[in-house]
Amino acid sequence: MMRTNAWLSDMFNDLFDTPFVTKVTTSYPATNVTESENGYTVELAVPGAKKEDFDVQINEDGNLHIKLEKKTENKQEDKKVHYLRREFSHTTFEKVLSLPEDVEKEKISAKVEHGVLTVDLPKIEQKPQAKIGRKVEIG
Repeated sequence: MMRTNAWLSDMFNDLFDTPFVTKVTTSYPATNVTESENGYTVELAVPGAKKEDFDVQINEDGNLHIKLEKKTENKQEDKKVHYLRREFSHTTFEKVLSLPEDVEKEKISAKVEHGVLTVDLPKIEQKPQAKIGRKVEIG
């Protein structure tokens, strides 16, 4: 018969399951892609991120490469006691999207507002072809 120490697991749960210990979760930003007659729009929800946290490029394969690297450090010290509390957060994320053939890659733009990265992918402007009417000779 094997004896388990249930109190040991309860002690660790009580120690780490407190409001002072933040839980680490891994997730990817929610992504929306829309199409209009003028182009496509990619939106990524990344609350708290600034434009300096992003790197948006067209890679050598012609795909849209979005990279996020966000580091934060909250430091609180109380000079009266020797207690020091630090909370670190390091978030990295990379996404590669294949671009449709009709995207004008030189005119792609991006902006960050209210925690949303928006990448505008304008379509290549199709010039209307002149209508050519003529009589076809029968040979």
